[in-house]
Amino acid sequence: MTTYSVANHRWPALDRKSALRSSAPRRSAPRSSARGWMTLCRSVLGMVVALTIGSGFAHAEPGPEATLETAPATTGRSPIETINYYIEQGWTDYEITPSKEADDLIWCRRVHLDIIGRVPTMEEMKAFMADRKSDRRKNLVERLLHDDRYTEEYSNHWATVWANLLIGRSGGMDRRDLTNRDGMMKYLRDSFAANKPYNQMVFELVTAEGATKPGAPGFNGAVNFLVDKVNDEKAVLAASSVSRIFLGQQVQCTQCHNHPFNDWKQQKFWEFNSFFRQSRALRRYVDGTRDIEFAELVSEDFAGEAGDPSDALVFYEMRNGLTRVAYPVFTDGTEIEKSGFVDEVNRRKELGRLMLDSEALDLMAINRHWSIFLGHGFTRPIDDMGPHTNPSHPELLEELAAEFRKYSYNIKDLITWITLSKPYGLSAALGSNNAIDDPSVGETPKFSRFYLRQISAEQLYQSLVSLSGGNSQGTYEQQERKRREWMQQFVVTFGTDEGDEATTFDGSIPQALMLFNGELTRNATSTKPGSFLAEIAVSGKTISDRLNRLYLAGLARRPSKRETRLAGELYRANGGDEAEMMQDLWWAILNSNEFIMQH
Repeated sequence: MTTYSVANHRWPALDRKSALRSSAPRRSAPRSSARGWMTLCRSVLGMVVALTIGSGFAHAEPGPEATLETAPATTGRSPIETINYYIEQGWTDYEITPSKEADDLIWCRRVHLDIIGRVPTMEEMKAFMADRKSDRRKNLVERLLHDDRYTEEYSNHWATVWANLLIGRSGGMDRRDLTNRDGMMKYLRDSFAANKPYNQMVFELVTAEGATKPGAPGFNGAVNFLVDKVNDEKAVLAASSVSRIFLGQQVQCTQCHNHPFNDWKQQKFWEFNSFFRQSRALRRYVDGTRDIEFAELVSEDFAGEAGDPSDALVFYEMRNGLTRVAYPVFTDGTEIEKSGFVDEVNRRKELGRLMLDSEALDLMAINRHWSIFLGHGFTRPIDDMGPHTNPSHPELLEELAAEFRKYSYNIKDLITWITLSKPYGLSAALGSNNAIDDPSVGETPKFSRFYLRQISAEQLYQSLVSLSGGNSQGTYEQQERKRREWMQQFVVTFGTDEGDEATTFDGSIPQALMLFNGELTRNATSTKPGSFLAEIAVSGKTISDRLNRLYLAGLARRPSKRETRLAGELYRANGGDEAEMMQDLWWAILNSNEFIMQH
């Protein structure tokens, strides 16, 4: 059997594609904007909600830039300097001036949400602001990524991000699924906790064999990525998912015909698909029953569709009715042995090896992580890259990909470069000096401001849990079960070939009621001893001090003059009951537009 060691792999120099050097802007259809929650809030508690409608997004103070990397870049620039250089060059080319630097506390909130998946606590904001200004941003990123206190939150957050990407938010939630969500999450949590290199994770996910369920003989959580994709429709979903997620090549529509806009042909799809034809998902039943206990992903001999395993070919039909033959050939034209015998050639392991040698892997990794932190990638959509797609910043994409490989695919290094760069540190305010930088209406992103976006439903959940003081209630399994139940209110599934899913705050009645009166909101607005509001009540010297703490905790800013005046009116309307006033205000903050935005 062919074996392959990731650790001993030698990386060739990147073969830079001329297509990436084209910087022509590419327009796409406008992205629909989410409906605000404030309309619903006003109908329930008009005056209270009005207190939190202040802009809050436009506060800006200069903030430092810093670097944590030690190895020099081939250009003489560090990776952070490379980002700043090409992004600033784009601003000059478009003759725009970027927004101001984001306020430190806004940036603090932003980076907590993006790295560990929740808003910061008052103690964390206080510690951040107590740090020396020139070092505080660098030191905070260092703590969130490398301090043992945050390892669990970091690994849980990124495991969730990748589980949603690999198997969907509903993957493993149906008892008929072969996918085991707990197994997928365990593999990903362990990988991120150990800071496993990105390329090693990809290799393991593509080549994994074993059982899906934790505790089962031969358990290997990585198999949950492909176990539900290899059996149906000749492993079409396995092929399309791997190429799209890790190589940025959308091949699904070439299953039946040549792609009308790029060089993907029907022949290439079935050649890529052939790598998965030795794979099979087997059901393992509870003894004496027909209940599936777990599934197992195995590699088995493939006889080919002509019945000859020594020449294991795949047939496919063209649109004109002719039948053609395909063998496993990688997207760059590299062929492997045609044998279907696993002990002669393991096709998935060969695919994993070829993927690790491909610069497409590096480019897609950069594009995806950039879009996670900046709201938009260098291409649109982010997982459709190639000669037919013009990246917004081709040189930056190419150089960051080279640096990522050079730094051994260290995900924490990549996160550091992005979060300490100038574009990530900008205010979300859009002014006349950069009004053309609006990707929501189809403009090419120029990253001259931080693009507003909704936080994910998972980030909202973890933030509400943190603000209610419920982080450690129950075992991990109990907490995860509660989160999944809550998440179902926000999952929208689109009927595409890929089973795409998204979460959205669309103002539906069930969502509104859940956020207005749900258990998480009730816990977060409780005034019981030990609650957040109980702690606020005994803090500060004056009501004004306590009001400031309330806004800082929820929105990472102090209340505006208008909000302070309205709080006074609410205080009087409650007969001078400060606790009632604070509870109403806190409820309104948690249900405001500003709270559910990453800004």
